[in-house]
Amino acid sequence: MPFDIARIRAAYPALAEGFVHLDGAGGTQTAGPVVDATAAAMRAAMGNRSAAFAPGRRSLELVAAARSAVADLLGAEADGVVLGPSATALTYTLARTLGARWRPGDEVVVSRLDHDANVRPWVQAAEAAGATVRWAEFDRDTAELPTERYAQLVGERTRVVAVTAGSNATGTVPDVPAIAAIAHAAGALVCVDGVHSVPHGPTDVAALGADFLVTSAYKWSGPHLGAMVAAPATWERLRPAKLLPSSDAVPERFEYGTPSFPLLAGVAAAVDHLAGLDPTATGSRRERLVAGLSAARAYEETLLERLLAGLAVLPGVTVLGSPARRCPTVSFRLAGLSPQRTQEELGAAGLCLSAGDYYAYEYFQAMGLRDSGGAVRASLYHYNTVEEVDRLLGELDRLAAGGGRMAG
Repeated sequence: MPFDIARIRAAYPALAEGFVHLDGAGGTQTAGPVVDATAAAMRAAMGNRSAAFAPGRRSLELVAAARSAVADLLGAEADGVVLGPSATALTYTLARTLGARWRPGDEVVVSRLDHDANVRPWVQAAEAAGATVRWAEFDRDTAELPTERYAQLVGERTRVVAVTAGSNATGTVPDVPAIAAIAHAAGALVCVDGVHSVPHGPTDVAALGADFLVTSAYKWSGPHLGAMVAAPATWERLRPAKLLPSSDAVPERFEYGTPSFPLLAGVAAAVDHLAGLDPTATGSRRERLVAGLSAARAYEETLLERLLAGLAVLPGVTVLGSPARRCPTVSFRLAGLSPQRTQEELGAAGLCLSAGDYYAYEYFQAMGLRDSGGAVRASLYHYNTVEEVDRLLGELDRLAAGGGRMAG
């Protein structure tokens, strides 16, 4: 059946304000059921986790429900879901934990295509251990991340390969399963940044070959929380720095402090919302998630094709990269206007986009674009419409024709 965009949009209260939100990569708007679940949890009696009294049991149930929901979303095990404040914080915890066992001569492989949250924690952990950092370079023209380069980078001393499943700058979708196979053949672990990929289609952590995969709920209609998944047995082998009285169980020993129980209620509600994107889907929540996110991906791809076709014919617009597989995300520059000024002009017209390097630090540094402001990013989500894409193209056409109030 056709993707019912009117039904989809009605589930997002913030869209009623009338802004055009074209920065899903920076964070999506929150689905109504998430707002309701979070508010309900905040209104309810809540205690710290304890089986001794009802408010404490309620907290235990919220944590368990969030783990179960994330596991269904990613094709993981609930006992392997570590919850935390952000993908960055969780990756730092993992990098510090693994890095404590590294020695000089050990190696880590990172990519210049990645968000810095899947680069700097590994680089800094390697520096602390005296380990070597090896860099996977992307193709400057296409923004592809060639798999064959990993065969040259990964060796018997490689301990971790960190790679994105979707670039938040160019949308590039690397061949993560092939990269993971190379890493595993050498005995290395694979940490996949799924922050930008998870919102745009079904995710199966095992199919990706990821030993660890991290995601952020606020990129898929939820609250500002992160989750990292791995097999429970993988977590069992790791000993993070932690407080002495805190739980030594997996996955709790990787979670610092008392969690935000209301936000965890929002995480579960966000996953349930995604499971309802295709109202005709039946079966388990995992099966409904696969169906709904597949439908959303197909819809987003039609918007992306329209956006790319429109940008290609606009004078003065340069699109960065042309990967064969991409999330619905495009970075571009407009001649005569700095990215920041382009962003401001579009913002004045009610269009919300990012400008700068969006923490894709290594990508923009390698492209020589950081000092000149990076680029402007249009990142689509399943609540965007054809009309919104056309509105963006129309505003860019106006700016390209000299309609902007001032150059910068």
